[in-house]
Amino acid sequence: MSSSVTLMRILGNTTWQRAYSGNSFAIVFYLYSYKILDLPTLSPGQRLWQNKNSEYCAPLTSFDWNEADPNVVGTSSIDTTCTIWDVQAQTARTQLIAHDREVFDLAFAPRGRDVFASVGADGSVRMFDLRSLEHSTIVYESRNLDPLLRLEWNRQDPNYLATFAVDSRRTVVLDIRVPSAPAAELGGHGGCVNAAAWAPHSSCHLCTAGDDSQALIWDLSSMTQRPVEDPILAYGADGEINNLQWSASQPDWISIAFGDKLQILRV
Repeated sequence: MSSSVTLMRILGNTTWQRAYSGNSFAIVFYLYSYKILDLPTLSPGQRLWQNKNSEYCAPLTSFDWNEADPNVVGTSSIDTTCTIWDVQAQTARTQLIAHDREVFDLAFAPRGRDVFASVGADGSVRMFDLRSLEHSTIVYESRNLDPLLRLEWNRQDPNYLATFAVDSRRTVVLDIRVPSAPAAELGGHGGCVNAAAWAPHSSCHLCTAGDDSQALIWDLSSMTQRPVEDPILAYGADGEINNLQWSASQPDWISIAFGDKLQILRV
């Protein structure tokens, strides 16, 4: 295997467009090569768990690092549980039944070590506090209890988070201070939403992407005064977008994945 590989391919002429305005501006793309580091192979003792006969053997659906305490990782599973792991001790600190059905995603709240939220097939968003696991808070339940697929916490304002349902064209923005009622519902996609990411440097900008091959950037600064109807920027990819990330260290860059390609977009 070569010591370096090209991780990204940028094909064709690509532009963000000012949504619904008819104006566009060119985007400059850079293509990087990353060296593959020789990482040591994990021995069985370095894995959090591998025993298929243990109580932690159900298939996992997602995980998240605790930014305040990198020694802590949370995982979600189809067996309705969330498990909080101690990486150094290589043991589970706690496991709790988080939902009535499969748990599809979990995320720790930014700027803290104890609070995390999860979503699942029961159509609910639930919040937990590691200091008091006897109770949880149901922040939101989807219409008809449609399964909720992903959860994204606002990195600048932890009062807000975003989620979307399976096969839904809409992204729901929630204010955890006002449970049950969405702060905003974002349409704009012609296919189901597959991914969402908050801007790492702004509390009011969110990017969504979906099966309609579009990545849309939304300005939510006025959502408390009026509904947010249109995105401020739109990008059309060459295929259904499966995932996206907004770079925390380089906030001018967003990456999207579709087909066998990874594109890096400059906002």
